[in-house]
Amino acid sequence: MFCKKRNIIPVAALMLVSACGFEPLYVEKKSSGQWYYDNKFDTGIKEEMASVKVELIQDRIGQLIRNDLLDKLSPKGEPKHAKYILSVTSINKQEIDQALRNDITATRKKVIYKVTYVLRNPERKTLINGTSVAYTGYDILRDPYSTTFAQKKVEKNAAKIIANDISLRLGAYFHSLQTKRGDPDEY
Repeated sequence: MFCKKRNIIPVAALMLVSACGFEPLYVEKKSSGQWYYDNKFDTGIKEEMASVKVELIQDRIGQLIRNDLLDKLSPKGEPKHAKYILSVTSINKQEIDQALRNDITATRKKVIYKVTYVLRNPERKTLINGTSVAYTGYDILRDPYSTTFAQKKVEKNAAKIIANDISLRLGAYFHSLQTKRGDPDEY
């Protein structure tokens, strides 16, 4: 009895996901209504993402974001003839003191990075723009070296979060263009 109920839950979850219009991003389409996964990513989206040139970004966090974006978008190297140009227009960092001691010194910092980006074609026409946010934090320790190490770790983690978010949004944008489903302006 218990096993039957346990098997019903995943099946019901799959039906709900398929009913809402969920489509896998990196799957090849076999025919009009059938999908299959053939141990290959959808080469169309992969090729579009590989044709994005990521412009240089200021500051250390910008360099980390750019390197992570290059790893995600074009792992085989930068495109020679870019069809798209990705620019990070601003990076804002906000630090908030948390966990205050009796002498009003903080023992923890919450760090918020907000990054705005723009994807353009070679004629500099804006295709999409957006903001990506990373929430991270670190403990302020008595040893300054440990605190500095924690700050660097937070920077690396934030860069990965932001690069993942931007590359996922670009993938969704290219997917909506290729499948003619959804609104590309939403990304």
